[in-house]
Amino acid sequence: MSCSLRKFTGLFLWAALFSTSQAPAQSLNQIGVTALRAMTTNVDGSGIHVEQSEGSLTDDLLTWEVNPSSADQSAAIFTYASAVGSTNVYPNSLGFPSWHAENVGSLIYGRSAGVATNLARVDVSEADWFVTNYVFNPLLPPIDDVIVNQSFTFGNETTNLPTPTNWLGVANQLEDDSAYDDYANANQVLFVSAVNNGGAVSPPGTAYNSIGVAAYSIGSSSSVGPTLDNGRCKPDITAPAGYTSFSTPQVSGAAAVLMQAALRGDGGSDTNSAFDMRTIKALLLNGAVKPAGWTNSHSSPLDFRYGAGVVNVFNAYEQLAGGKQNFCAVDLLAVGDAHPPAAVTNAISVLSGWDFNTNSTSATNDIVNHYFFNVPSGAVTATLVWNRQFGETNINDLDLFLFNAATSNLVACSTSRVDNVEHIFLPQLAAGSYDLQVLKNGGTNVVSDAETYAVAWAFVAPTLSLAQSGTDAVVTWPVYPAGFGVEAATNLVSPVWSTNAFSSSVITNRMNSLRLNTTNGAQFFRLRSPNF
Repeated sequence: MSCSLRKFTGLFLWAALFSTSQAPAQSLNQIGVTALRAMTTNVDGSGIHVEQSEGSLTDDLLTWEVNPSSADQSAAIFTYASAVGSTNVYPNSLGFPSWHAENVGSLIYGRSAGVATNLARVDVSEADWFVTNYVFNPLLPPIDDVIVNQSFTFGNETTNLPTPTNWLGVANQLEDDSAYDDYANANQVLFVSAVNNGGAVSPPGTAYNSIGVAAYSIGSSSSVGPTLDNGRCKPDITAPAGYTSFSTPQVSGAAAVLMQAALRGDGGSDTNSAFDMRTIKALLLNGAVKPAGWTNSHSSPLDFRYGAGVVNVFNAYEQLAGGKQNFCAVDLLAVGDAHPPAAVTNAISVLSGWDFNTNSTSATNDIVNHYFFNVPSGAVTATLVWNRQFGETNINDLDLFLFNAATSNLVACSTSRVDNVEHIFLPQLAAGSYDLQVLKNGGTNVVSDAETYAVAWAFVAPTLSLAQSGTDAVVTWPVYPAGFGVEAATNLVSPVWSTNAFSSSVITNRMNSLRLNTTNGAQFFRLRSPNF
């Protein structure tokens, strides 16, 4: 199958509007990078290899390279490859630098604007050559990269199954998704891909096993789901930018720093599980901050515009740092049977954490893995991720449930039949004992009896405190979870809440601190999310 440059149409439209994207410092604050750097040491993508696949903006296929100096990076970490050849030297005879490639690169690894500023290697490839010779040619040796950033799309494609008379030259989403899913599965590569700038979401951002990225900003023209093939929830996540070319690299950088943290043991001793692409995807989605207007349902786990929300790498890191927690109980059920909470004999004390595990069923049974928690009142977010398996057109059917363990009442569920992501978000949850369940549906119509999954959760209850310091008031609240901001009002009868042009908070001992000048009138304060 040929991936011609017709698939990259639209890249040139992003040039004039790049100046409308978020300023680097503002964006790094908004996606949690500033907080992460304040709270941890050297989480910067060290040791991670990233592929940056770039479409040419001209017909000669030569304008796709990154000048290392544009990102204030050493030329020693770069390699370049296209149909002309490959080299680790810059400048070279393979091509020329592209404003698009350089701006994308600056957001992944740039010293001033990037998320992962200390990558071990960046492989920059001409996209048409890369897609044709790797994604659609599994006989070649795999790339030596764990993340592939794709700030391009193939545009809207047909979802009709090809036939011997119509397959030649027909761009088909089903074929594209399958090729990407198979490559990701076979080689444990996480593709982070744009979903397009307007209209329906487009491949390669529609692949099951990828992270499809939308752009979050006022006036953004980012594409909206569901997918055209079977109504799946894409995008998976958003980042602040005017166009998806520049939201996608922020998510790639976030994935890189999480992978580095996983490999160095920040998520516990089981580094293989923490590093797995399913765990990284679950953590990124679960750490995302919900913007105003975000919504989902039990059958559509993610918002069709925002996915899981706006990426926040600090939240994702904090959940990674909670460590791998094994399920508390398991139930083998007849297919279709009810699955109320099991008898609670133990509970997981870590209220922000994750697990990487396997559910195994048969032709006659379902299986439920139970995770029990005793939680204070607050909010809960939980995300379940698994892959479409190699060579398969369908997926196993996994569901996510939250029960009140004391009453056996169902509190929330995510039960999509077409997505390989399930997601629960409740902004208000009463204090109590809860059973988070991962259910694998069995029976005869399954892809396989066993399915490996990653699940991440966060039960959080941020509180606002007020104290006097001299003639000033000091407002404090936890750094984690990020995404909350302070607002003030002068009364609670008909309050008009605002930030009153507050200065930036200061982080001390895992607490945000904000000093305010007191006034003669009454003042009331609250925490609010989203803080956008």
